[in-house]
Amino acid sequence: MAVRAAVLPAIGSPLEITGIDLPDPGPGQVRVRLAAAGVCHSDLSLSDGTMRVPVPAVLGHEGAGTVVAVGEGVTHVAPGDGVVLNWAPSCGACHACSLGEVWLCANALNGAADVYARTTEGADLHPGLNVAAFAEETVVSAACVLPVPQGVPLTDAALLGCAVLTGYGAVHHSAQVRPGETVAVFGAGGVGLAALQAARIAGASKIVAVDVSAEKEELARAAGATDYVIASEKTAREIRALTGKQGVDVAVECAGRAVSIRAAWDSTRRGGRATVVGIGGKDQQVTFNALEIFHWGRTLSGCVYGNSNPAEDLPVLAEHVRAGRLDLSALVTERIALDGIPAAFDNMLAGKGGRALVVF
Repeated sequence: MAVRAAVLPAIGSPLEITGIDLPDPGPGQVRVRLAAAGVCHSDLSLSDGTMRVPVPAVLGHEGAGTVVAVGEGVTHVAPGDGVVLNWAPSCGACHACSLGEVWLCANALNGAADVYARTTEGADLHPGLNVAAFAEETVVSAACVLPVPQGVPLTDAALLGCAVLTGYGAVHHSAQVRPGETVAVFGAGGVGLAALQAARIAGASKIVAVDVSAEKEELARAAGATDYVIASEKTAREIRALTGKQGVDVAVECAGRAVSIRAAWDSTRRGGRATVVGIGGKDQQVTFNALEIFHWGRTLSGCVYGNSNPAEDLPVLAEHVRAGRLDLSALVTERIALDGIPAAFDNMLAGKGGRALVVF
């Protein structure tokens, strides 16, 4: 059956909106009709080669939709069920999974190398980050779908698949922000806005949003920021001035740039914690000297997928949504059609927006 999709024909090439031939689900697979898909910066990183992806591929890893068919052996969902796509399903058997660190599963992305569909000309297509959400419908492993929590609209639920799990998890799992602590969030895109809301939910006393764009201040303050700083070489100094010259307890870096990682480190107090969520390229080199590492006693840590376990965290996030503590619609700056994805990529390159949401 042919469906429309956004295809990446080669690394560095523009996306092409075209028809693809999608097969029926095989054993252990699920076919999903997409309701919505978020346009994430990671998709841009895949398209430009910062992150590896077999091509040609259908990108999109943050989505939700309705099950239309299931293959043999699938029992946890059925046709008609609403589901959230999970782009990094854990295998349960590798070393990381045995330690409970399912976000570091060694086999989570094995499916991205599979051929899951074909172009109308017969060329093999790979599912970008396992789920290929930039399409009207997709076929995924059953491990890549989780039931939509009750009370969460299907289109909004798409954001739970990456931006919210990542931003919320960075604050609650990685940085473990405690009530009364001060927090700085670098980057006010979709993940950053989710992190700002998560810091508010955690009870942070001061929440500083940092971004290169003055236009994002309103979005950041609506998400929970108490202060807003335009990124510059003075960022760390300005944040220390807002915190009694001490620096924040926690900095969450969501941009993946060497300069902002360094600024996040410099913005934390002595003994503070800096968590890096953003995905940067190999050319983004961050340097520290041995004396400052000893003197400041800070912790710098990476954070993959918010250090989250989607199966456990989705119900928690849904409760925050139902209680009004977490506003998913506040992360969305524009709702677009499938044809609008290339323009949304251009906006990300220009540093605009929070999250574009493709609504099918």
